[in-house]
Amino acid sequence: MAVLLFPTKVLFVSVVNWDPFRDILDEYESFLITTHVRPDGDALGSQRGLAAILESLGKQVTMINATAPPANLRFMNSDGRVLRLGEDIRRDAVPPVDVRIVVDTGVWQQLGDMAAVVRDADGVRVVIDHHVSSDDLNALEFRDQNAAATAELICELSRELDVALPPDAAGWLYVAIATDTGWFRFPSTTASTMRAAAYLMECGACPDELYRRIHEQKSVARVHLAGRALQGLRTDCGERLAWIQVRQDDLKETGAVLADTEGLVNQCLTIAGAETAFIAVELPTQQVKFSLRCRPQHNVAAVAERLGGGGHRLASGVTLDGPLDAAVDTVLREFRVLLDDDADTVAAADSGRDG
Repeated sequence: MAVLLFPTKVLFVSVVNWDPFRDILDEYESFLITTHVRPDGDALGSQRGLAAILESLGKQVTMINATAPPANLRFMNSDGRVLRLGEDIRRDAVPPVDVRIVVDTGVWQQLGDMAAVVRDADGVRVVIDHHVSSDDLNALEFRDQNAAATAELICELSRELDVALPPDAAGWLYVAIATDTGWFRFPSTTASTMRAAAYLMECGACPDELYRRIHEQKSVARVHLAGRALQGLRTDCGERLAWIQVRQDDLKETGAVLADTEGLVNQCLTIAGAETAFIAVELPTQQVKFSLRCRPQHNVAAVAERLGGGGHRLASGVTLDGPLDAAVDTVLREFRVLLDDDADTVAAADSGRDG
C-alpha cells in the first residue's frame, strides 16, 4: 500500500480497487460480517472497524463468529455486538442480509460453523483479507498480500469512503495492526503500516492503554502454563527448529484455558539460532492445533498448506487429527524437509555466486 504525504494529513493510495465495494454500498443496505474461528486481534479489530464504517453510512450490520475471542481481547466486544453462533444466536435466527463479508481469511475451513451460513445463503459475498492462502469462496475479493494486517485495508477503506473513524473503532483497528505485527516488530511492518498506525492515533487510539489491556492482564494460570510449556521446549535440525507442546493435562493442572496458549510459540524464536518454531496444542476433541512461525528466509505457509492449513509466510496454522505424538511427528517431518530444502537452495545460490 503506497502513500502520499502532505503537510497536515496522510492520504492512502491503494493497490486495491475499491470501486466494486462502492457499488455494493450504493445498491445494498444490510450486511453480515464474520471472520475465522478463534478470532485474533486482526480478525476482531477488522470486523469491528468495518462495522463502524458501514454503520456510519447508515447500513444495517450484524456481526457473528463461530467462536469467542480469547480473554485478553474480550474488551473489544464489551458491548456484546459480536455474536457467537449457537450461543448468542441460533443458526435459524441469523437474519437475512444482502451482503456477507468475510474478513481476515479466505478459507472455508477457518470459518468453522459460520462457513455454512456464508455458503448456503443467497446474496453477495465479499472477502477482505491480506493472507496468501485462499479458497474459492465465489466472492468479490479485496486483497493485498503486502499489507501487514487486514486492518490496514479497513483503514484505507475509511479514507477511500471519506468516513471519519470514531475513537473506539480507531482503537480496535490499532489493536488489529499492532497484534498482527508483534507491536511493529515483525518484518511485515512497513512505512505504510506505521502511517496507518499514526492515522489511527490521530483518530483517538491510545497505544499505551491498548497494550496494557492486551499484554498486562495475564492470569496466574497462564504464567504457570507458559512455564510448564517452556520447560519442555525441544529443538531439532541443529537448533534451527524449536518447539513446545501443551497437553490437556497441562491445562487442567495449571487451571489455564486454551486461549492461554496464544502467543507462546513466539518465545521459541527468542532462542539464538532458531529460525523456525511451532507449538502443538492438544484440543478437547483429540485434535491437535499447530501454530507455526519462522524467520524471513523460510515459508511456514507452505508447510501449513501441505497439511491442510494456511496463513502467512511467517505465521501459519493447521489442525491435525491426534494423537498428539503422531501429529507432532508429522509436523516435525515437514519442518525437516523445509529446512533441508532451504539449506540446499542457499548452498546452490552460494555456489552460483562462487562460480
